[in-house]
Amino acid sequence: MRPVETSPDPILEAMEAARSGPSVVAIGGGTGLSQALQAIHRYAGDITAIVSVADDGGSSGRLAPDLQIPPPGDIRRCLLALTPQDSIWRRLFEYRFEGADVRGHSLGNLIIASLADLEGDFEAALRAAERLLGSVGSVVPVSGERLHLEAIVDGAAVSGQASITAARGPVERIWIEPSGARACDSALDAIAAADQIVLGPGSLYTSVIAALLVSDMVSAINRSRARLVWVANLTTQDGETLRMDGADHLEALLEQTGVRSPSAIVANSTAIETAAPVESMVIETEVFATFGADVEWGDLIDPISPWPRHDPARLGGMLGRLAMTYDDPGEVD
Repeated sequence: MRPVETSPDPILEAMEAARSGPSVVAIGGGTGLSQALQAIHRYAGDITAIVSVADDGGSSGRLAPDLQIPPPGDIRRCLLALTPQDSIWRRLFEYRFEGADVRGHSLGNLIIASLADLEGDFEAALRAAERLLGSVGSVVPVSGERLHLEAIVDGAAVSGQASITAARGPVERIWIEPSGARACDSALDAIAAADQIVLGPGSLYTSVIAALLVSDMVSAINRSRARLVWVANLTTQDGETLRMDGADHLEALLEQTGVRSPSAIVANSTAIETAAPVESMVIETEVFATFGADVEWGDLIDPISPWPRHDPARLGGMLGRLAMTYDDPGEVD
């Protein structure tokens, strides 16, 4: 493994100060996407987060069906990741109720739902939320409607994101309902204009792949001239990707979606302590070369986190340097 320098990069610092960096699109959901956005806002000039809308757990799972809106939870996390400055609005969006009828609800989710009702449009609600928070980028749902995940796991049918996440065994097939759901125009426009597209980190099937299953997403990425980068997870995920190494992750990503192979894979080079059955992600440079992808190694661990997670500054430095090395992949059918 080849660790990279983690000292401040003058070029990246200048890009951040001037906000003259590349146009970057990040795709996924959950905590993984919010971590990527905290890294990306350090070097990008323009940022769009395209967020999966299949979350059916927690506060989102309670709100979305009754209000007929996409689940707001992952979207709220992304808005906060793109809001580096503290403010009363940020603290309100982070607040979670602990009692009464609203127990377990995030106030930010309720605000987003309220804005959707006031604006009469979910994307307009997100633009209003961005203004309130002072976000440094845009957050768009991958689709304008709430989606439902279905899968075949180890030969058995499993329904819903939360259930698929917890199911143990190989995911043989995964799809969305309604099957004809189309991607938002704003998501497709952002992909077309991007210099860099970042997939991951995050739950392989229920966040990253789930977002790519929406009609037109993969064809837009495959037509794009942007450099496609995949950020490999630090560990396997209990239930969803147990006993899968890095090559297994990439093979599933390509086979389940049809997306083109990334030109670069960002991988951690330092040792990680895990508790069984979770394991550190195994990445083999020679194997990934067969996919046409270069592995970029670095010490990416957040030194103060109690569990393995990416350090935003270190990941941002790696992704920023990759963004300055642009290759035209051509058009892929």
